[in-house]
Amino acid sequence: MRRVLVFAGISVVSVAAVTVLARRDAADPARCGGLVAMQTRCCAEGQREEGGRCVGRPSRCPERLALTDAGCVATARRIEIRGGHLRVGGSDWEAEGRVRAHESEIAPFAIDSIEITEGAYALCVAAGRCPEMEGLGEPGRARGNISRAEAEAYCAFREARLPTEDEWTFAAGGASSRRYPWGDTGAVCRRASWGLADGPCGFGHTGPELAGLHPEGATPEGVEDMAGNVSEWIAGGPGAEGAVRGGSFAAQLATDLRTWKAVPRPANARSPEIGARCAYDVVAPSP
Repeated sequence: MRRVLVFAGISVVSVAAVTVLARRDAADPARCGGLVAMQTRCCAEGQREEGGRCVGRPSRCPERLALTDAGCVATARRIEIRGGHLRVGGSDWEAEGRVRAHESEIAPFAIDSIEITEGAYALCVAAGRCPEMEGLGEPGRARGNISRAEAEAYCAFREARLPTEDEWTFAAGGASSRRYPWGDTGAVCRRASWGLADGPCGFGHTGPELAGLHPEGATPEGVEDMAGNVSEWIAGGPGAEGAVRGGSFAAQLATDLRTWKAVPRPANARSPEIGARCAYDVVAPSP
């Protein structure tokens, strides 16, 4: 009897080990956008993964990311959106019944090229303008676990604000109402940090990746990560009600990345999947 139990125990362990290896090998290395796939993270050359963190000074970063002692970091840029006529829902049959179909005119505005990062949020904390929040020591990583009020405080520190729902939709989908920020097809692992918790792009991820990791997933204007990584707070919502846009690293379905997809969340919600980016008013030049 003891031999049977021992054999059964060994079999269970063996199956579990095979499953772990199969899941690891099934992860798409293209998800790392020029970094090195390491278990549940994408780290720079010269770094190692420890408990879901990329640790150590990189020996090299992709050209678009700055090399720092704590890792590779993207620099946020203000991207001007010229504005125009927005059509929501009407051009995508999958949006029918899931989104309020409407049209509106969008005035020119600007939006950050990347999501709020841990390093950027830390500057707001140091200035006494944002509440302190535990970080993971990776300044280039998208800032998760942020409430709407904290996102608003950060954007105010930047003399900015959260984008409205229609502004966010227009920045992501443009006047042609693209399905995804990059176009109408191809929700693949090299274009966004998604499907990382339980496939199809990776397994076991418990937090977002570096901001700006996927330039192939940018909008034509150069706004990055509007699909995946962290869902982003938008302005508005009555009282304690709010909403996030863009899907997250844990999204398993391509429909979660659609430019029209909004997910209701209480305004005080916190999750590693929720972050934000800031928008700016653009003053038209005098005639």
